[in-house]
Amino acid sequence: MTGSTQQILGASLPQTADTHRFEVTHVERDAYTVDIRGHRLQVDQPVEAGGTDTAPTPTELFAASLATCVAFYAGRYLHRHGLPQTGLRVRTEFAMATDRPARVASVRLVVVPPPGLPEQRRAALLAVVSRCTVHNTLHQPPEIDIELEP
Repeated sequence: MTGSTQQILGASLPQTADTHRFEVTHVERDAYTVDIRGHRLQVDQPVEAGGTDTAPTPTELFAASLATCVAFYAGRYLHRHGLPQTGLRVRTEFAMATDRPARVASVRLVVVPPPGLPEQRRAALLAVVSRCTVHNTLHQPPEIDIELEP
């Protein structure tokens, strides 16, 4: 199976060093908590969408995952080359599709490098951040299996 096609299967992924597991639990109304390696995140919906707006939406976290992955790769690049990371930012905006199915239609990321980044490093920085794990995943979507526990 390829692309973002979904299927319902009864088997879980094989347990390997590359298999990551976590669980999402209902809190109340549209709020959910995810526990990942001892870290706890929450998602919710805005009030106008029926939630209580106690946390970002899953879609906002999706965009944030891409933005933070880009920031991480930028930071590692700067560190690897002995350049300062202070002031590094990634401004992000996304737009939802206007048709169905519901999905993110576009994401724009603007990497704001630290002040004084040498011009010859700017193109290399852009090339590095364009290869972050989340970006790569969006370009080569994983198999997605959704099942209902018996």
